[in-house]
Amino acid sequence: MKLANALSQRSELQTRIRQMEVRLNNNAKVQEGEQPAEDPMELLKELEEDYIQLENLISAINRTNNSTKLEDGTTLSDLLARRDCRRGRLSSLRNFLNNASALVHRHSASEIKIKSTINVRRLQKQVDGLSQELRELEESIQEKNWTTELLE
Repeated sequence: MKLANALSQRSELQTRIRQMEVRLNNNAKVQEGEQPAEDPMELLKELEEDYIQLENLISAINRTNNSTKLEDGTTLSDLLARRDCRRGRLSSLRNFLNNASALVHRHSASEIKIKSTINVRRLQKQVDGLSQELRELEESIQEKNWTTELLE
């Protein structure tokens, strides 16, 4: 199985688990004399099986990510950490940039003038550069996902 397929299965399992939790909560209580729409004990059994399967899948994915190396010796795990940090930095910078570049409308000339504390244009160029780096990083990760066999 390719790593990309395992990642897709992981996502499906995580979605199924979230749905199972909702179904469990919907069947936690009933009016006296009524029956739940689904047997909570059966749902709990399915949930436990899904978590066992998810744990095994995540372990295999992590082993694969740790042992898969790019041409420069960087592991896939390293790329994923870099990607996650790039995303976080970009999110922080974009939020700050939106705040710094937001116009404050004055209703009269006597109102206090508000101005940005940074060079918005320069920061926007930095954000654009980081965005491009993130796209290229994502492409490298996706390429490895589709060409790497999952370690069992």
